[in-house]
Amino acid sequence: MQLGILLFLIAAGLTLVFGVMDFINLAHGVQYMLGAYLAVAAYKLTGSFWLALPLALLAALACGLLLEFLVFRHLYDRDHLDQVLATFGVILFLNEAVKVIWGAAPLSVPVPELLNGSIRLFENFNYPVYRVALLGTGLGVAALLYVLVTRTRVGMLVRAGASNAPMVAALGVNIRRLFMIVFGFGAMLAGFAGIMAAPILSVEPGMGDNLLILAFVVIVIGGIGSIRGAFLSALLIGLVDTLGRSFATDIARMLLPPSAANDVGPAIASMLIYILMAGVLFFRPSGLFPVRTA
Repeated sequence: MQLGILLFLIAAGLTLVFGVMDFINLAHGVQYMLGAYLAVAAYKLTGSFWLALPLALLAALACGLLLEFLVFRHLYDRDHLDQVLATFGVILFLNEAVKVIWGAAPLSVPVPELLNGSIRLFENFNYPVYRVALLGTGLGVAALLYVLVTRTRVGMLVRAGASNAPMVAALGVNIRRLFMIVFGFGAMLAGFAGIMAAPILSVEPGMGDNLLILAFVVIVIGGIGSIRGAFLSALLIGLVDTLGRSFATDIARMLLPPSAANDVGPAIASMLIYILMAGVLFFRPSGLFPVRTA
């Protein structure tokens, strides 16, 4: 569930950008990485996780808006191949930039004192308090996103843009401003995921690349542009991936010799989420919870 929550925070912004703007942003993963590095920098500056959190969040938003102004807004009217190539270039640039600024060695942020320690769930199993807080925070963000998307004017425009962006523009809505808001909000969500992951994962160049692939799987399974789909499919993928890596080898040993099971188990575990995606696409090509289109 913890992996699923992190995937949701990344995929929520990505699915909005893709669904509303029809924009393929491969650089979304590096915005997650930037959030983690900004958390490291803010912690060194303030010495407090609670002060570093809002500073890093605002800095992640500012970086996202700066990228949108300098690079991405010039690609909205280009075809998807141009968007893929340009955003891949942004990945290379930012990965090298963080190496120049912070170095290539892994960094970390200490777990805040208030959330240090563990909770005994059952005998011989303690679960860290910070990870519980991460789960609670992710669920809170999901609830807040639901309210924003379904109960506010901006959310109404976002949903309308995801359904039919040309019609929204024809009705007099400044679609460029809407795109900027959506992009900035998506960058902030990805940065927030990086900030929350910094105390429990290594902060290093390229840390968002693998999660970007999983985030694309999330939005394909959940339905492009669907926040509800992103949330439920992120939890599903987190559970399938983690349980598969934990038990695939043991299950393979029930059918194969131990030496063969040790090779087959991890291979199958690494393919499970893609097998799941293929199955969903076969039966529901638009995803489990597609956005209704006009």
